[in-house]
Amino acid sequence: MAGTHRSVFFKMNNVIQDYAWGSKTSIESLFGIANHDAKPQAELWMGAHANGCSEIEVQGKVVKLSDFIATDPDAIIGAQTQQQFGELPYLFKVLAAEKALSIQVHPNKQQAEVGFAKEEQMGIARNAANRNYKDPNHKPELVFALTPYQAMNGFRQIEDIAAQYNALEITAISELVAAFNANQTEVGLRDFFTSMLSLEGEQKASAVNALLAYSEAHKDLPLFALLLDLAEQYPGDIGLFAPLMLNVLTLQPGEAMFLSACTPHAYIKGTGLEIMANSDNVLRAGLTPKYMDVPELVANTYFTPMAFDSLLLAPTQAENGLHYAIPVPDFKFSVYKQVDNISLTVNSAEIVFAINTPVTLTHSNGDSVVIEKGQSVFIPAYTEQYQITCVGTFARAYN
Repeated sequence: MAGTHRSVFFKMNNVIQDYAWGSKTSIESLFGIANHDAKPQAELWMGAHANGCSEIEVQGKVVKLSDFIATDPDAIIGAQTQQQFGELPYLFKVLAAEKALSIQVHPNKQQAEVGFAKEEQMGIARNAANRNYKDPNHKPELVFALTPYQAMNGFRQIEDIAAQYNALEITAISELVAAFNANQTEVGLRDFFTSMLSLEGEQKASAVNALLAYSEAHKDLPLFALLLDLAEQYPGDIGLFAPLMLNVLTLQPGEAMFLSACTPHAYIKGTGLEIMANSDNVLRAGLTPKYMDVPELVANTYFTPMAFDSLLLAPTQAENGLHYAIPVPDFKFSVYKQVDNISLTVNSAEIVFAINTPVTLTHSNGDSVVIEKGQSVFIPAYTEQYQITCVGTFARAYN
């Protein structure tokens, strides 16, 4: 099995998830991927995740990417990756949101390991509605906007949050707001966040109705126009208060953002590339009909405000590409524009995705492949080096 006889480029056949919040038109219009059933095309998954594994062709036979990796993991994903992670450590996606996703927090690695072990010991089925930890892994994420991409990420400055809630003058939560005003600290924010998410019954309904009345009166302001839009999607949901606590921003095409563990965030609308660690651990904080475990959520949340001007992730430019500094070892992400037969060195398994024009890849063993926009190719670690040409833009996922 010398290097010259092993194929190095594997076109991927990727699963499209039809989650209800997904756009029915964006992936089709951007990439020409037909949507014959007119179902939501929410996420296109590129990787070896059990819930949506890509397929490739190996020696004329269609196989799951995970099965191919299992034939020789040290060579295919790299010995170091196999030793550290035991699998392809990232999942690469196109995400196309027409409606808002739930407000979420992902645990850090240590929290995930403890929580997973605890729920395993308690005997909670992994597919149970009240299961918080599906695996013992963290889930840091990077999103790269392909269209204007609206999101929430991290807490606003504490004094800003207090000002937003004071302006509402909502009787049903006046005691909670007064307590927060008297303790404008991270502890005070934690207690206020917990109290708001714990509202029930008439108090919750009254608070949400008052919020909507205020929003209607101030709908010329983008923040309250957004609240009214979210209220149509998630009527009566306590998560409608979240934009007053969290930073709201719109990434422009080509801008990127990192979403750290323990940080509340939500994707509101838009299409982007997303790369994340292989995990399904989600603790929800609103804009969802699904299970919310408020004590567990709070225990896994950092209540440190994030400066608005720190939210975008600026890339460094080197070796013909834009490279995004990721503070975890699970994945790396780079974007390349208008390159002509440049050489890229391979140290791990890679996925190359064509964003807006065809991409041509060649190798010294004679292998070559062309992928069209919206298509991807899997490149094993044993490839070592390849050449790539593209008159447009492509993205590269690796670790």
